[in-house]
Amino acid sequence: MKTAVLLGAGGLGCPAALALRDEARARGLSLQLVIVDDDRIDGSNLSRQILYTAAEVGLPKAEVAARKLGAVARVARFDASTAAALLAGADVVLDGTDNFEARFRANDEAVARRLPLVHGAALGWTGQLLTILPGRTACLRCLFEGPPPEGSVPACAEAGVLSPLCGLVGAAMARAAMQVLLGAAEAGVLSRWDALRGTERPLAVKRDPSCAACGRVAS
Repeated sequence: MKTAVLLGAGGLGCPAALALRDEARARGLSLQLVIVDDDRIDGSNLSRQILYTAAEVGLPKAEVAARKLGAVARVARFDASTAAALLAGADVVLDGTDNFEARFRANDEAVARRLPLVHGAALGWTGQLLTILPGRTACLRCLFEGPPPEGSVPACAEAGVLSPLCGLVGAAMARAAMQVLLGAAEAGVLSRWDALRGTERPLAVKRDPSCAACGRVAS
């Protein structure tokens, strides 16, 4: 059995979890999906977080999503103190978190443990995806070094996000994770979607030998 750990059960996590569950079933792959989120369902979530209903407002996202998908719930905050326990046994990690601090934490913890990571993000009209194979391909810090200064870029809750874009990026995350699990990962390319213009732009990325996260991870 393979294990996929999903960080975040929100706008990206919901479609990613659903698509990954269905893809594994279609391919006959025995998969344990672990859903990590410490947040509760809010009425404002319902337009884009497709696993939840109005009757479930106030309930823990991880528990509701896990119950509907036959997954394992971890109602916990992903941080330095919980990372080891939450990532134990993982074959791939999917990052569906919604803020810069959490994304870079997911990158650093996955790289340190040499765990393949599928990074997804969506903000406004723009979405992106990067599959990271520690020691082989660039990580998030190779591209951006670190989170932007606090307040310089609006968070998802402030800027909003196009609901269909969440579905597109979430489904792409599930596809990328399945490729990792099947040993056929397409990594080393940052995919970016501009929903306003209807375009997708792939960008080949290279490892930074001086990267603070992966620079010392052997190939």
